[in-house]
Amino acid sequence: MNRTRTALLAALTLVAGASGTAFAALPADSGVAAIPCTVDYKVQNQWSTGFTAAVTVTNNGAAKSAWQLKWSYAGNQRVTSAWNAKVTQSGTAVTAANEGYNGQLATGGSVSFGFQGSYSGTNAIPATFTLDGVTCNVDDGGSGGPGGPTDPPPNPSGKVDNPYAGAKGYVNPEWSAKAAAEPGGTRVSNQPTGVWLDRIAAINGVNGGMGLRDHLDEALKQKGSGELYIQLVIYNLPGRDCAALASNGELGPTEIDRYKKEYIDPIAAILADPKYAGLRIVTTIEIDSLPNLVTNVTPRATATPNCDVMKANGNYQKGVGYALNKLGDIANVYNYIDAGHHGWLGWDDNFGPSADMFKTAATTEGATVADVHGFIVNTANYSALKEDHFKITDTVNGTSVRQSKWVDWNRYTDELSYAQAMRDKLVSIGFDSKIGMLIDTSRNGWGGTQRPTGPGATTSVDTYVDGGRYDRRIHLGNWCNQAGAGLGERPRANPEPGIDAYVWMKPPGESDGASKEIPNNEGKGFDRMCDPTYTGNPRNNNNMSGALPDAPISGQWFSAQFRQLMQNAYPPLS
Repeated sequence: MNRTRTALLAALTLVAGASGTAFAALPADSGVAAIPCTVDYKVQNQWSTGFTAAVTVTNNGAAKSAWQLKWSYAGNQRVTSAWNAKVTQSGTAVTAANEGYNGQLATGGSVSFGFQGSYSGTNAIPATFTLDGVTCNVDDGGSGGPGGPTDPPPNPSGKVDNPYAGAKGYVNPEWSAKAAAEPGGTRVSNQPTGVWLDRIAAINGVNGGMGLRDHLDEALKQKGSGELYIQLVIYNLPGRDCAALASNGELGPTEIDRYKKEYIDPIAAILADPKYAGLRIVTTIEIDSLPNLVTNVTPRATATPNCDVMKANGNYQKGVGYALNKLGDIANVYNYIDAGHHGWLGWDDNFGPSADMFKTAATTEGATVADVHGFIVNTANYSALKEDHFKITDTVNGTSVRQSKWVDWNRYTDELSYAQAMRDKLVSIGFDSKIGMLIDTSRNGWGGTQRPTGPGATTSVDTYVDGGRYDRRIHLGNWCNQAGAGLGERPRANPEPGIDAYVWMKPPGESDGASKEIPNNEGKGFDRMCDPTYTGNPRNNNNMSGALPDAPISGQWFSAQFRQLMQNAYPPLS
């Protein structure tokens, strides 16, 4: 069942299995009395005799060290088991009390729990909820009466079709300052880039830097009276980056509970703050995760033990599903799942199975496909947006382009064709027909003096492809700090059919990984693919890495790369 994307009045008569959603409190300066608490009660799955439900409680009153939520059923529903709360029932009356670990409920804070129940007949949504005796979902002293509905939100139609359309993008002042400090950097320092939440500490800010609330507050200042989107990269899965080392994370393979409670839950609580309801918040969910469970597991030649562990324990799927579920319930959050790139998933044995893996994750831990607004490709990668000088259907002296060493039987030559094809595939397996794709163009311009102006010579299929391709990497599998790369298309909305936007999700100038081992407290290892002397592995067909020298650890500023990206920008910088 698709979860509704819009808030529904709890007092409406709802069909069995629908979602009943309480409204968030209005801002203090709205002229309307505050709502003391809100309850979001959703039936997630339902069958002939039973159902599962998820409940999120937001406290807008004084902070609590313990809490009790109560409601009554109109029918014969019975709670049979629960998680993250102690749930008891007497007749139709239900009480949910905190567990020992989630009793603290700050002002503006939220807590979530779930349960399984049985029913017969109609599975009606409860009309009234009380938190410690105070009625929720009602203006404090307002005219709605006990348990009555509040006024509908300003935008009852829910999410916009494309959060990028008609909106300006958030410029991260921390990145912008670094870019502007480089010679010629002011030409691009006003571009919107992604804010990476790559560890728990990043939520509150690292080493005196901006935390999530700081960025959201700054976004409100930049917004003014128009529309503004802010892009967040959700990137802290247990056992992160299982096929590489440069971006290993802080959480071990089994720490799924920490991921949920210490990472996703705090992020969700902040994003749900009514203060930020006017922002369009775009989330890129866990780059480089789910595709690894297809391409880098046994019996593939590219398998790694770490990826085998993550496939066996299911924590990538659980983590992504949990993030989609929690964040997708927030009315102004737009979730985009990372879908790799054509040089990773463009082959037949990767393409379909990866789409199926995305569907599995999007229907895990309470998530549904309705929690997915779209997908993003080429995140932090270098694949060319569009190759103009050769097509996948071309032949040279009777030999298909697919047989060239560069294409190597791939079905796609560039990111645009791959993104559009992946979108069609995802819709065919059950994702919403309105999903949109994002393409990260931050470092795939490949301009400068080396940019070809026409096709290569037709002496062989390899000379034809290699002479005409914009992407100048040694191999499609090379991903770390690539020499010769340039800034790509500037961020903009609706550039091609099915594409919501070109984006700079990876901030240009931030390193992909250290070119040599550098001790650090961020859990980031040394990956030989970032070493310019490395001769390769099966994932890049044992070619040189093509990486720039003297790079810092991933995420840190890499001045030499930024200057090269500007030099080789396409379209060129003016």
